[in-house]
Amino acid sequence: MITRDMREIAATDLSSPEQFLREVVEPCRPVVLRGLVARWPVVKAGAQSPATFRDYVCQFDAGGQMEAFFGAPGIAGKYYYKDDLKGFNFERRTMRFTEALNAIVASLDDPAASSIYMGSFPANGNLPGFSAQNSMPLLPQSVGPRIWLGHASNVSAHYDAFDNLACVVAGKRRFTLYAPELIGKLYVGPIDNTMAGQPVSLAASSPPDDEKFPLFRDVRDQALHADLLPGDALYLPKLWWHKVESTAPFNGLVNYWWDAFSIGPDAPYNAMLLAMITIAERPPGERQAWRAFFDHYVFRPHGHPLAHLPAEQHGLLGPLKDNYGKIRARVMHFLRGV
Repeated sequence: MITRDMREIAATDLSSPEQFLREVVEPCRPVVLRGLVARWPVVKAGAQSPATFRDYVCQFDAGGQMEAFFGAPGIAGKYYYKDDLKGFNFERRTMRFTEALNAIVASLDDPAASSIYMGSFPANGNLPGFSAQNSMPLLPQSVGPRIWLGHASNVSAHYDAFDNLACVVAGKRRFTLYAPELIGKLYVGPIDNTMAGQPVSLAASSPPDDEKFPLFRDVRDQALHADLLPGDALYLPKLWWHKVESTAPFNGLVNYWWDAFSIGPDAPYNAMLLAMITIAERPPGERQAWRAFFDHYVFRPHGHPLAHLPAEQHGLLGPLKDNYGKIRARVMHFLRGV
């Protein structure tokens, strides 16, 4: 199911990593890629049964440990905060990968059993050989897969600070997306007490008639929805909020996080944190002045800030590939307070 302006393309229409980058990633809009990984052996194993899926994946297990969420039947797979936003409604357990996957499969037919969710398990190193058999030619080889497995679940709307290619390998997943510019009406939860790393939208996880989040009423209907089956994939640009519902009894996903446009080791999120401590609590008039400077030098709505000068006079504002190290050295000098 695709609604609003969600793009959908067939994987057969993508012929190279360059085309993927140009036509899918650069526009910075979500895109459903139908059948992208339909030929993967792991998808074919999952089509037979959860047990066959388990046997296929566990043959690669190198014995690594991971964290699994266990939730009582009463939460219906919705891993979330307790009412005080301090604790959580599930238990975390550190387990070996095969042990956790066996527990998931073994309890599929037991309505009284806890729901189990295990996510973000790096395949390279922990499942050696898996990525060779289930390869992703659209991405650089340095970008490794992560695997997510579990029962039916509801993961609250959150964002990633990296580009995300999410590939369904078993079960069904429904993604509900909100654009980054809607953040002010999503009622974001704590940023340093989270379920799995990133803060979540409290409003997007609330019932439609919840009166605690009045601003969200204006944007609830702006969500994009995508229902994915095994073999399908979704490209999610950085900072897009996404709620993920796994709707089959057994579900599996392989995803890739990478920064498609990075030319160095520094992440935009780090810059935002630094701006928070240097700008966020200054007087409104000064914040407005800094906003104008950020727009001019960083966001550049009107083009290059020194377009009126010859290129040879752009200095540090010349091509970033030539000046990255110089600018970084200057920033580190300032941070050291020398």
